[in-house]
Amino acid sequence: MAAATCIDILLAVILPPLGVFLRFGCKSEFWICLLLTILGYLPGIIYAVYVLTK
Repeated sequence: MAAATCIDILLAVILPPLGVFLRFGCKSEFWICLLLTILGYLPGIIYAVYVLTK
């Protein structure tokens, strides 16, 4: 479980929507992360890490 979380967080830092998509699919978390990443890379990373660790 811890290794999966580390991989998810690493993907969230490299490409935030991908990390969220692999965990949640095309739910609202993915679309919010995609929008935040388009508006600014850093807000996308922050949101993705928050969603994956909560």
